[in-house]
Amino acid sequence: MRIILTGANGFLGKAIYRHFAEETVFRLGRTEGEVIGDLAYDLPEFPVAELVIHAAGKAHSVPQTAEEKEAFYQVNVAGTKRLLSALSNLATLPKYFVFISSVAVYGLAKGALIDEDQPLAATDPYGKSKIDAEALVTTWCKENDVVCSILRLPLLAGPNPPGNLQSMIKAIQKGYYFDVNVPDVKKSMVLIDDVATFIGQVYQLGGIFNLTDGYHPSFREISNLISKQLHRKNAVVMPYALIKAVAFVGDFLGPRFPLNSNKLDKITNTLTFSDQKARAIAGWQPQAVLAKFTI
Repeated sequence: MRIILTGANGFLGKAIYRHFAEETVFRLGRTEGEVIGDLAYDLPEFPVAELVIHAAGKAHSVPQTAEEKEAFYQVNVAGTKRLLSALSNLATLPKYFVFISSVAVYGLAKGALIDEDQPLAATDPYGKSKIDAEALVTTWCKENDVVCSILRLPLLAGPNPPGNLQSMIKAIQKGYYFDVNVPDVKKSMVLIDDVATFIGQVYQLGGIFNLTDGYHPSFREISNLISKQLHRKNAVVMPYALIKAVAFVGDFLGPRFPLNSNKLDKITNTLTFSDQKARAIAGWQPQAVLAKFTI
């Protein structure tokens, strides 16, 4: 099978590429790949392929300026539009399209076992850009009779992760990470290798799916696992009242300060998603993150 893979050099993209190593994969990359280009600015020329996996996108940052907010639109929305335009120029359209989205589209700070019927209510630049990109992909696939799969992913785990997990690892390494004394706070996670495997199972079926490991570990379980792998002591557990006061100070000190009220809400509220649809329809059988995650 011939596959076009965007975001092939990213954290998830590399796992997807490894999974499909026996197929003919045309990787789109800014500096490395079979197709060179930047969807934020370019209209690449692709070869004909049966499957397109669109994993390119901007994430892992909180925008502080209008320019940074615009970057989410330019990459995630305008970039998707350019990809679809480039595919429309092919002599033969792909049969299947898989879009890597995010649970951020729901716009929720807390909740338990949120399913795919939850309204898309994100107001932040990243979540809104994923909503708009989903709409573009869905419309294009419908108009061109292409089987469309959308995967809404939570926090991704795998070796050398980016984003919040990488920040946690570095903080534990340097000895300044702490856990907050709020019990039973759960978060959804999923392994990148499981996502790659699922793409191979679902692309011919189509549909919108949340993916999680089904267990939803706590931050304390995650930090204890990382501490063990780094041969460090478990993180100190700080009283909530003390951390809340520190976060309040952080609200006035700006983005360089490691904690503010918004970040505190995220780490002290349960936010989990249901993967029952993927299990029932497409045979989703993920591994437990805590059993398989290595840094």
